[in-house]
Amino acid sequence: MPILFRKAMRFGPLVLNFTPKGLSSWGLKIGRWSWNSKTRAHRYDLPGPFSWRSRGRRGGS
Repeated sequence: MPILFRKAMRFGPLVLNFTPKGLSSWGLKIGRWSWNSKTRAHRYDLPGPFSWRSRGRRGGS
């Protein structure tokens, strides 16, 4: 099993995600709602281990 490097830095509601190649994506997290720039999906944390996610962008384009 290979070891993966991932790092997330938070600056208030802004979250920057890094990989060995540099900045991977960025997102916003305000309360239970979050948005990711790479997938363009909205996510809402629900009680317990559940969460709701919009479909966002699929594929590589």
